Amino acid sequence: MENNHGNIQLTAAEMSYLWSSYIGDSMAVCVFKYFLEHIEDDEIKTVVSHALELSQQHVEIIEEIFSKEDIQIPQGFTEQDVNLRAKRLFSDKFYLYYVKNMAKGGLVMYARATPNIFRQDILSFYSKCLTSTLELNNVVTQILLEKGLAVRPPTIPFPKKLEFVHKQSFLLEGLGKRPLSGIEIADIYANIQTNHLGTSIAMGFSQVIQSKKVRSYILRGKDISMKHIKVFSDYLANHSLPVPMTFDQEISESTESPFSDKLMLYHFGLMSYAGIGNYGAAISQSQRSDLVLDYSRLLTEVMKFAEDGVNMMIANEWLEQPPLAADRKELSSKD
Repeated sequence: MENNHGNIQLTAAEMSYLWSSYIGDSMAVCVFKYFLEHIEDDEIKTVVSHALELSQQHVEIIEEIFSKEDIQIPQGFTEQDVNLRAKRLFSDKFYLYYVKNMAKGGLVMYARATPNIFRQDILSFYSKCLTSTLELNNVVTQILLEKGLAVRPPTIPFPKKLEFVHKQSFLLEGLGKRPLSGIEIADIYANIQTNHLGTSIAMGFSQVIQSKKVRSYILRGKDISMKHIKVFSDYLANHSLPVPMTFDQEISESTESPFSDKLMLYHFGLMSYAGIGNYGAAISQSQRSDLVLDYSRLLTEVMKFAEDGVNMMIANEWLEQPPLAADRKELSSKD
């Protein structure tokens, strides 16, 4: 990677985004390597292989940057966190849905990071991450469509004339009096899909997790997701709109663990925080008071669940400390 940034020091944002990316991509390397041990469909294997290559490239580039800057490289996840000889846990179809969801999360993360980066080498890195992840998403989407596996949002009537809102109550209409808007439907549909993916991953992980406490936590997450699916599904059903399908049928009966408990717990935490972001974005785009209230209470529940997961990571000494600002009070109190 070209080093034309002179002596410009990494900002807190640049270093922290790189640090978080390293942890996430090192986890993805483990997951995708395991997936590739069992994939039978050649198209799906090509997609997962490409996703693995991208994650490996990211890890290598970040290691190079941190080494040059004399920054401690995170431990992240290693070959100790994956058992490539473990039996198949998920189907080929599930791998496609998984990559699609991971690409979606990557696009959100890279789009959030890029505007806050100023050093040219880091900006170039994240710009390439954004482009390559968008290309991956497009390829996965096309394969899902070709195989008849795409779970598309429902359609609504096209506007035929200009219309303006005449009542302020449009913004606060509750109790299902106003039809859902297109963007509200899109958010509800997407959040049902991600929760379905979460329940399926929880079901698969719960079969292979070694720790009873971690298994109990993951199953609690599954129950929360199922409850949220019911809340969101009711909105669609009440407007005669279809509800996305579950992925539970794509899980095998294997009880042989392919991943460490540390990786599975971190993975579930990653999904929880992605869900928090999804709900927050949905709140900002919703104009029905009942929908906003439901998102808000469900968001609070996910935040509490995610906090409990972090505490469990800390208790097991699995949580690496992210880059922190200097503690000026402590420094000034030293004799």
